[in-house]
Amino acid sequence: MFPAEVRDLSAENNPVLNISIFLAFVAVTLFIVIRASRTNVSEADYYAGGRSFTGPQNGFAISGDYLSAASFLGIVGAIAINGYDGFLYSIGFLVAWLIALLLVAELMRNTGKFTMADVLSFRLKQRPVRMAAALTTLAVCFFYLLAQMAGAGGLVSLLLGIDSRIGQSLVIAVVGVLMIVYVLIGGMKGTTWVQIIKAFLLIGAAAAMTVWVLAMNGFNLSAVLASAVENSVSTPPEAILTPGLQYGANPLDFISLALALVLGTAGLPHVLMRFYTVPTAKEARRSVVWAIWLIGGFYLLTLVLGYGAAALVGSETIQNSPGGVNSAAPLLAQVLGGPLLLGFVSAIAFATILAVVAGLTITAAASFAHDVYSNVIKKGKAEPGTEMKIARRT
Repeated sequence: MFPAEVRDLSAENNPVLNISIFLAFVAVTLFIVIRASRTNVSEADYYAGGRSFTGPQNGFAISGDYLSAASFLGIVGAIAINGYDGFLYSIGFLVAWLIALLLVAELMRNTGKFTMADVLSFRLKQRPVRMAAALTTLAVCFFYLLAQMAGAGGLVSLLLGIDSRIGQSLVIAVVGVLMIVYVLIGGMKGTTWVQIIKAFLLIGAAAAMTVWVLAMNGFNLSAVLASAVENSVSTPPEAILTPGLQYGANPLDFISLALALVLGTAGLPHVLMRFYTVPTAKEARRSVVWAIWLIGGFYLLTLVLGYGAAALVGSETIQNSPGGVNSAAPLLAQVLGGPLLLGFVSAIAFATILAVVAGLTITAAASFAHDVYSNVIKKGKAEPGTEMKIARRT
């Protein structure tokens, strides 16, 4: 067991420092968003960033959009508690990108303008297909938004020690207002630059923490795994290293999870919309290749971070913390670098939530304005400029 001063992590928390780092990030990214908004004059600029991003830039943006709070907070926590079964999420999410590369990216870029409905209605009846696609997009965005905002509430409850539902609800409202400001001002171009910056910060922080964890164990992964087993609450403790701890009761659970992760991820509307931000189908394919390498590398890091959290923080401490399983990564940062690293990692997690929510919001707004308003209600005869106004109001 680890000493009491390591276990009592709440005493080291510094809410002022955490919020200060987060506000600094918000100030910098808002400045970038305002600069990017100067060129938003048409629907293509607002929805697709003027199709001006290169493959590598869009690859970073896709990874920024894709590596959400679920990837950083959720998967690290899942590995810390459930070990091998938690890592299944990383594998499923990564395999989904092979589907996106081989079947989706080029088709989307060649046949669409702004939304998934553009592709689906290409050879079918426009209005019913667009309506169905738009409703599906809005439903997916709505439930994904719920998960992201819940992650924001859980993270803040850990950082500020807010246990009341009213306090968490207030924080979620503030995050929501910030997200609306990002999308209203910057459109897709501003949102994309926020995603790129966030991807750099998130992957960089995860890499630094991974090296730190390995260095504390003599760069011996086996030592990390042995400590994780020692601090596991599973029965037996060695179960954290083998399949079946969470999904062993029914083999169909594995199949269901794999299908949901692979096919569901390949069809996420806010990720698919990124293929419209590049000028050619070749750049769309390049962006997916970049995204695969970045996302794959990040998920390998989560394996070390998850078991590192189990080893250095302990599964029981993680489960009993205010943020629950989602607190594994912040608590690991606190053990490694104290309040400063906790504040930095928490600010990145906040930025992750903001950036992903902004991407979801602009996707939902584009789907309603472009598909429902412009092509269903107005039958493709909307006045110039009206569609972008509807998108902003949405």
